[in-house]
Parts: sequence; C-alpha cells; structure tokens
Amino acid sequence: MQTSGKSIRDIAQEGMLMPQEEMLEIGRRKSSLYIGVPKETSFQENRVALIPQAVALLVNNGHKVVIQRSAGLKANYSDHEYSEAGAQVGDIREVFEADIILKIAPPTEKEIDLMKPGQTLMTALQLNMQLKGTLLKLIEKRITAIAWDFIQDDDEVYPTVRTMGEIAGNTAILIAAECLSNMNDGVGLMFGGIAGVKPSEVVILGAGTVGEYAARAALGLGASVKVFDSSISRLRRLQDNVGHRVYTSVMEPTVLEECLITADVAIGAIRSNRGRTPVVVTESMVEKMKKGAVIVDVSIDRGGCFETSKVTDHERPTYVKHDVVHYCVPNIASRVSRTASNALSNIFSPIVLEMADAGGCKSLIKADAGFRNGVYMYQGKLTSELLSEIFDLPYKDINLLLAAF
Repeated sequence: MQTSGKSIRDIAQEGMLMPQEEMLEIGRRKSSLYIGVPKETSFQENRVALIPQAVALLVNNGHKVVIQRSAGLKANYSDHEYSEAGAQVGDIREVFEADIILKIAPPTEKEIDLMKPGQTLMTALQLNMQLKGTLLKLIEKRITAIAWDFIQDDDEVYPTVRTMGEIAGNTAILIAAECLSNMNDGVGLMFGGIAGVKPSEVVILGAGTVGEYAARAALGLGASVKVFDSSISRLRRLQDNVGHRVYTSVMEPTVLEECLITADVAIGAIRSNRGRTPVVVTESMVEKMKKGAVIVDVSIDRGGCFETSKVTDHERPTYVKHDVVHYCVPNIASRVSRTASNALSNIFSPIVLEMADAGGCKSLIKADAGFRNGVYMYQGKLTSELLSEIFDLPYKDINLLLAAF
C-alpha cells in the first residue's frame, strides 16, 4: 500500500526522524526527616543507635537529628562530638518531639508517654523484654513500629541479627578465655595450644552466624573445635566459610555428651526463629563436664540451650554449678558497645537515607518488602502474628492494611 507515492515504511521512518517530545524520568520525592535518638535506659545497655559520623551523614543530606544528652557516653562518644557532627543535643522531651525515634532496646512506658500520636519508632523487638502494657500504649498512640532485628536485606538476610551475631561469636570466645585464666579464678588454661601442650577443646552448639564466628575466633587462637547443629547444610556451610576442616556432627545426644566430657569450653549458639531456644544439654551432661570447664550460653536471651543456664548480667556475669563456670549474659554485644554501636549505625543510617529517598516511612514500607518485614505495628494496628499469639491480641496483615490506606 502506498500514499502519495510513499510506502508506509517510508512514512514511519520519516516520523522517527522528526523531533520527539523529551521523556524525562520523574524523580522520587525526597523527604527531610526529623530523627530523635534517646539515651538508652535498659539495664546495662551501653550501645547508641547513631554514632557522630552517621549523624554528620544524615545532617549533610538535609535531615535534622536531635540526640539526648549523654546518649553516647557509654559507647565513648561525647555530646561535643555529636554537636560538631551537626546534631542538636537536648533533653528527653526534645528528643521525643521528633517524627522518627531510633532506639536500641524497646521503649519503656515512661518513654511511650512522651511520644506523640502517629510517630515512627525503630527499635529491637526483643521478645524477652516486650511487655503487653507497652504494646497497648503504642497501639493507643497509633504508632508505626519497626523492629530493626526483623528487617531483611535484598538477600533475605537479617543484617542487624547477623552483625550482632558476628560480634557475639567473637566475644564469646574471648570471654571463655578470660574465664579459664587464673586472673578470673579459672583453672589456669591458655585458650590455644603451644608446642608439646594439648590445645583447649571447644564445643560449639549451633552452626549459624554466632557459631561460625565463634569457630573462627577459637581456631585463630589455636583451639580444637567441634561444632554441632541439627542441619547438615549449615554444618557444611560453616566448614566452607571458615576455610578449615573442623569436627562437625548433628545433634546426637550420645556423641554430644562424649564431646562435652572432654571439653574445656562449650558455647551455646543456637537460635530459635520462634519461641524458646530448645534445651540440648541436660543437667546430667553438665555434671559430667570437667571441673573448671566454661559454658558461655549466647542463646540465653531466648531461654538458653543448657538446662543449667540462668540469666546473669555484666556486673556479676558468672556463677558455678556442678563445678562448671556459667556465663549467661543476654546482651554480650553491649560489652563492646563502641564496636556494636558502629556496626548498628552502619545499618541504620542507609535505611534512614533510603526512607527519605522513598518519600517517607510509609512509602518505604510499601516499596521495600525487606523493610516491611520489620513492621510489627502500623499506625496503631498490630501486624505481628507472633506478638498476637504471645499476648492474645488481634492483628492484621500489613499488606491488607497498606492496600486499605
């Protein structure tokens, strides 16, 4: 078919050569955020949510940060450092005027009383510290609450849980080494081995992040390491990641008991996704361990995986039962608060910047499935099925809520 001597093809080609309307990408609407960082009041919580370098990054990107006086002192960051970074240093009431509150531990009822209706709260969920009364107060104030320990990255990994696990695994080995030394009334063993002397034996329960980094640290000090887990794939992954052939076994009670009898150190690194950590070491197994052996139960924040474990604190971290030293502090990362604060701040500040780029918290919740996974309350409506079961409270699916609003 032709038109005025020209084919359809010719006309189309001429049209492509004609000046075209410029198609510009519509940029995201950025938001300027108002962020408050209160001082942690939970017992022996020494970490802070943002370090001065992260504050400077946020302020330079146009955001306002107010931090409570002395909030960073336990992590060895002064108010002057925060002020120099561009933060406003104020009292607790000024902090809770912010639109977004960044915390480490769950808020107390006193802190919730200071909150404004409709605020956004980012904090750890910490089921062992969560109270029904605080949840009801958050619901009453129509708070949007995000648990940073449940936020996932693009690979569906929990970055804060992994980072704190790396710290806990490394630190657990250093704690065990201290407990074995004479300076702490231990049996006087050096953690590693030297020529002609048998190295310390370490049994690690759990091949997740904590177990992997505990194994790395123990091997680095020259110890003999044995790792137990219920998953063959996790055991295989641990061996590949540490780059060293270590003894591995599934959780077979007889084999585990035999290894505990000769162990100098046992590390509890089992993490339960829901509810209490299972007890895999009975009291009778502990009774058969060496006199002066050391147990570091990193799983104690979920109940512990040793039957003889009970919660301790940083002031009195150990006790002896059946001649075995037990270290059962739930918050090991707080023992190295500056390192832990740096690690958390490296995760929080990019999330806040991403939130601003998305146009605010609500927009990021809609756009980012990993961030949405951390939401346990949306505008005063409980969205966590786990919390609903624990406290017998009604909940609604976050995706249905987002579709409705």
